[in-house]
Amino acid sequence: MHTYQIVVLVPYAAALGLAAIPGYRSGAIVNVLASAVTLAAGLWLIGEERTVGPYAIVDEFNVVFIAINTLVGFTTSIFSASYIGHEIKTGRLPPGFVRFYHAMFQAMMGSMNVALVANNIGLIWVGLELATLITVVMVGLYRTPQSIEAAWKYFILASVGISLAFFGTILIYLAGQPALGEGVPAMTWSLLQGVAARMDPAILDLAFIFLLIGYGTKIGLAPLHAWLPDAHAEGPTPISAVLSGLLLNVALYALLRFKMLIAGQPAALDPGPVMIVMGLVSLVFAAFMLYQRRDIKRLFAYSSIEHMGLMVFAFGMGGPLANFAGLLHMVMHSLTKSGIFFAVGHVAQAKGTQRIAEITGLSETHPRLAVAFALAVLAISGMPPFGVFASEFLILTTTFAREPWLALLPAFGLLVGFGALLMRLQNTILGKPTGPSHRVDGSSVPIVLHLALVLAAGIFLPAVLVAWFQRAAELLG
Repeated sequence: MHTYQIVVLVPYAAALGLAAIPGYRSGAIVNVLASAVTLAAGLWLIGEERTVGPYAIVDEFNVVFIAINTLVGFTTSIFSASYIGHEIKTGRLPPGFVRFYHAMFQAMMGSMNVALVANNIGLIWVGLELATLITVVMVGLYRTPQSIEAAWKYFILASVGISLAFFGTILIYLAGQPALGEGVPAMTWSLLQGVAARMDPAILDLAFIFLLIGYGTKIGLAPLHAWLPDAHAEGPTPISAVLSGLLLNVALYALLRFKMLIAGQPAALDPGPVMIVMGLVSLVFAAFMLYQRRDIKRLFAYSSIEHMGLMVFAFGMGGPLANFAGLLHMVMHSLTKSGIFFAVGHVAQAKGTQRIAEITGLSETHPRLAVAFALAVLAISGMPPFGVFASEFLILTTTFAREPWLALLPAFGLLVGFGALLMRLQNTILGKPTGPSHRVDGSSVPIVLHLALVLAAGIFLPAVLVAWFQRAAELLG
């Protein structure tokens, strides 16, 4: 069996097993063990020989996404083990739902991995849409009116995205048919890339517009982002961490695969300028929206839109250095944002609320949590020496070297976002404590691990890691 098959099959096998385990503790242990095996296989892929088959591909580009996907999946399973226990204890989650939660968590991870290893444009769509539908169900897990409304809103908007992305995929298939014939070859991404120069540019142009809107909805690009804040705020915190740290990445991965394909036809539309505009609009819009948030999970949901906009902007700029910076920012954002949601889960348990105005004085009531939360916020704000600073600095300097005036817009958006985060969170950490103050039972290991990795990346990036990211960036063109 090839390692990439383990990355896909272990989560699905674990999902079937977990559906039959009623106990919370035994289910949590199996969930962590399955995630650990998947992580080991994901990391093993980094050193393995690259593979291209009719249905699967393992190259320098998707191994970056698989590695971060399996890593955050593993740490989220550890966080879930203690977090879900607290939700059962407080009555927010019925014990009978635990079996469903663990099974769906593994099915979601497996579906994302299907999208990442697929060499078939139909399978990429199926994997991503299956993962999306599972997260819709998970968002409504608490069965409150707010969570059900958020799940329905997510479902309706995701369905529009699903339909548009599906239509774009069909158009790519039709564009590839004259060169590759009917059937599987015209859906195989590696074969399509080889004949991209012979594909009809008009069909490719139309396909990219549908794919950009369809997958852009999943990425959370403004103005297609309406589902994202509600889904992050109303779902269980581990699912918010996966949504923000992983699922948005997988949608971005799909879009970049099609961008690589369309770039092979010189007569087709250049995706770069369109992505630059949508990235900048998302970044600046989300930065201003941060000032109006009253719910702490919604606040960081808009922060995710801001950073996804910055990534799309970097990949729109293109070229080895901008692509390198975009990949690095994707990894740093995944680690930092999922770490922030872990911390937010602890904060919400400590204060019994998600309302920012009612979360005050953490430095007095929960000093260790306050330090971890403050460091995570500084990291996502792009403060040195964290890795987010390094990736943002690379994106801005690369842009300035090529288009000096254009660098002003992302720099402005990041400054606006930085000011909003500091303003909204001062009282949370340093204010006078008010309201209840509960004990936090959750594990701090995932938060510490994520922050340590982001800090280490900001101080020193090993040459092996730089070389790997450079090879992945070159594939993006």
